[in-house]
Amino acid sequence: MTQPGLVPTADPDARAYVRRVLAVVESIPRGKVMTYGDVAEYLEDGGPRQVGAVMSRHGGGVPWWRVVNASGVLPPQLRGEAALHYAEEGTPYDKSRERVNLRTARWDGR
Repeated sequence: MTQPGLVPTADPDARAYVRRVLAVVESIPRGKVMTYGDVAEYLEDGGPRQVGAVMSRHGGGVPWWRVVNASGVLPPQLRGEAALHYAEEGTPYDKSRERVNLRTARWDGR
């Protein structure tokens, strides 16, 4: 993951979208998560793939482990490090299934 603010485009709208996504991720409380789709819905802009692209390219400086897919899972290469964060933050995480319990951990942005 690259650092926030490093946007590979000169498009000001794209830079603004990246900043908005990262701001939402930074606001997710410890022990809670949002899905990529939740972030897009909260912003009323883009979709899960756009949010995922932002997180992949620019999410290294924010609590990226707090954004998961619709099943409560992160990509395989991130799960080990994320599990450490989940344990530290008290996020409901099923180690045997490698997924966050969305029923109890999901945050709606309020």
